[in-house]
Amino acid sequence: MFKKSILIATLSTLIITLIWFCVKTQHINCPLSAIRYPLSAVPPLTLQGHEAPVWSIAFSPNSQWLASASADKTIKLWEIKTGHLLHTLTGHQDMIFSIAFSPDGQWLASGSWDKTIKLWEVKTGQWFSNLQETGSQVNVVAFSPNGHLLASGDWENTVKLWDMDNGNLANTLHGHQDTIWTLAFSPDGQQLATGSFDKTIKLWEVSSGKLLKSLEKHQDSIFAIAFHPNGQYLASASFDKSFKIWDVQQGKSLLTLQDYDHAIFTIIYDPTGQWLAVGNDDNTITIWDMIHQELLTTLTGHQGAVYSLATSPDGQWMASGGADKTVKLWKSQTNN
Repeated sequence: MFKKSILIATLSTLIITLIWFCVKTQHINCPLSAIRYPLSAVPPLTLQGHEAPVWSIAFSPNSQWLASASADKTIKLWEIKTGHLLHTLTGHQDMIFSIAFSPDGQWLASGSWDKTIKLWEVKTGQWFSNLQETGSQVNVVAFSPNGHLLASGDWENTVKLWDMDNGNLANTLHGHQDTIWTLAFSPDGQQLATGSFDKTIKLWEVSSGKLLKSLEKHQDSIFAIAFHPNGQYLASASFDKSFKIWDVQQGKSLLTLQDYDHAIFTIIYDPTGQWLAVGNDDNTITIWDMIHQELLTTLTGHQGAVYSLATSPDGQWMASGGADKTVKLWKSQTNN
């Protein structure tokens, strides 16, 4: 009886320790951390106003506003709570493929095929300045977590790092052999991941610009990448109709899901890292439980391919934009 009590106490301690470890580290293979936060199957808000496909969307850091960028050369700022259009930002002379809020929420950066990166004041919706001419069509922009750098990827196979304290070019990263379509800073800001039409993902040391690793398992162009909130994992989506999960430190592919018959354009983690959302060419958004490696739900509503996804920092909303020229807001079940 005494031995049995000791065994039960030991097992209880082990289970408590495992649960603590899972929650603390958000480990991808932890069997006890599958806390699910699926979204409502019906979008409560559909935002209309763009006259061409929506290629990029971004939530403000305070989760109060949403920005959307379109091939119609405009950016729109929306109030999330009401869906009210606050500002329409005009000035680009060609399609806008990427936007990003600064971490302090004061600025919005936009990258366009007119070969410029523009900075806008969020409060007023007014243009503030251009960064130096990039010399090539800009496909993607992203702020570093501390806001001191802005990264851009372009059609000429280069990644540029811009010093946001003075607007000057700080570094240019060479290594890709084709167009750079996607990039993301690690949560700690020490690494930058870039994805290209050359079918590779490259990991760079931000401080030095040194190439750390090249991830080369995809069979076609890389359209989207996203760091897990803990920084240990990276998700990638490709035109090869698959998405992969990578171990960042080892540079190894941990998981490939390829039972798709359509291309994947965008991929994001929710702020807790509990689930992964994938935007597809078949007009759907699929939500995946990555701990059990299973599909949680499929969201329908778009009438065209889903090009962009974003989750609000407070975890209450996901937004999607696509070929049907609309933006849809999906509400977390926990916010019902």
